[in-house]
Amino acid sequence: MGIQSVGVTFWGAAQSVSGSMHLIEVGEGSRRVLMDCGLHLGPRNLARERNTYFPFDPTALDAVVLSHAHIDHCGNLPNLVRQGYDGPIYCTPATRDLLAVMLHDSARIQEEESATARVIDIADDVHGQPLYTQRDVNQTIEQCIAVGYDQAVPVAGDMELRLVDAGHILGSAMIAVSLRNAGRDRTIVFTGDLGRAGLPFLQPPAAVPEADLLISESTYGGRTHQPLDQLAETLAKVATRTIARGGKVLIPAFSLGRAQVVVYYLQEWMESGRMPRVPLWVDSALAASIAEVYRLHPDHLEPDTLHRLAEAPAGSVHYARSLSESKALSRSAEPCVLVASGGMCEAGRIIRHLEQHIDDPRSSIVLVSYQAPQSLGHRLRERGPTVIFQGRKWNKWAEVVDINGFSGHADHNDLLTQLTPMAGRSAVRLVHSDLEHATLLANDLKKRGFDDVAIPSRGESFHLKP
Repeated sequence: MGIQSVGVTFWGAAQSVSGSMHLIEVGEGSRRVLMDCGLHLGPRNLARERNTYFPFDPTALDAVVLSHAHIDHCGNLPNLVRQGYDGPIYCTPATRDLLAVMLHDSARIQEEESATARVIDIADDVHGQPLYTQRDVNQTIEQCIAVGYDQAVPVAGDMELRLVDAGHILGSAMIAVSLRNAGRDRTIVFTGDLGRAGLPFLQPPAAVPEADLLISESTYGGRTHQPLDQLAETLAKVATRTIARGGKVLIPAFSLGRAQVVVYYLQEWMESGRMPRVPLWVDSALAASIAEVYRLHPDHLEPDTLHRLAEAPAGSVHYARSLSESKALSRSAEPCVLVASGGMCEAGRIIRHLEQHIDDPRSSIVLVSYQAPQSLGHRLRERGPTVIFQGRKWNKWAEVVDINGFSGHADHNDLLTQLTPMAGRSAVRLVHSDLEHATLLANDLKKRGFDDVAIPSRGESFHLKP
């Protein structure tokens, strides 16, 4: 085959951290492969517009490839299917299992919000119909094709796909798409979300594949994570003084990935005596279902993780699945450590616990997740005696502690270590970050020998040279 144009257009997570979506086009659009199809998160009107309307024809796609099952990377897939995409969706087996849990939960939330909007008579283009339904999710899962790590799979003619372990969450993958062009092989690699060093839980990330174009996340550009020992010391001190006061330790956490890591280390530190042994609760039906999926894929976990999970005492962690359990837990006066859904405190069951305990000086709120600007979690960590949420002003008397060491993302140093072997051989485009932090990483990559590093804006394209 002769010379073909090969380009990538960055339609999501470009100078932002949500809505991951990158379109590969070969031969003037004769073949199209979409990498990720995530929900855009942000102001309601903009998010609804971005998520409802695709900037390309869904029916013209040849294939979709998913990096992992976080909603900002997969959450708009059922809408793509609803709008006519009926082709293959490639992902790892663990990602396929997690998709069934995550997307059904997303559809449930959208259907409930739509029903509420109709009841209170605010149904319109923004609040009216859900983006997709449970039926759309079922069809989406039917179209998924499970691909094991390091398995070469033909897609869209002579293009070949390979998924490589990214070490971020269960089943997460780097995506390598290769094709023959002008007599030589050309490869585009998308890191998805890269895992980090120094947090043993999952298998560590594999080496980043060789690439002509390397599309890399840069979420923690310019920032580094706290080491595990420091995390344990900080949490132990917070838990000790909170329990001594007779309060609760509230930990808002995203149900997929963050909750599993946090619970694992809380159990370990309680069992080893580094933290006071108190009741440990997870208030999230979704996290409980996800934990079951993790148990189905032990090959993704570190050997020490498998051993500790096997040896963990029965009943060392309790899951509140029903709303009645959640309400009773919030009203209970018993001191405990409580991990609740809603990592940025914008939604989820953490809201109920904040309403009950934010003005209780005995309690503590430990923020372990990324807090987007303007989110409630971001406002909680700001100085000041009050905070506004749920339509009223609350006294912020609970102790608020912010720690960043539980992140499943590679930090600045991890990214430099992972990407530097590609110096001088790959063009780099940094995504999944705000411009400030991506720029910090870009500057250091250039110092490491990368000649072509840029931070694309939404809708910008990159074309491989023939």
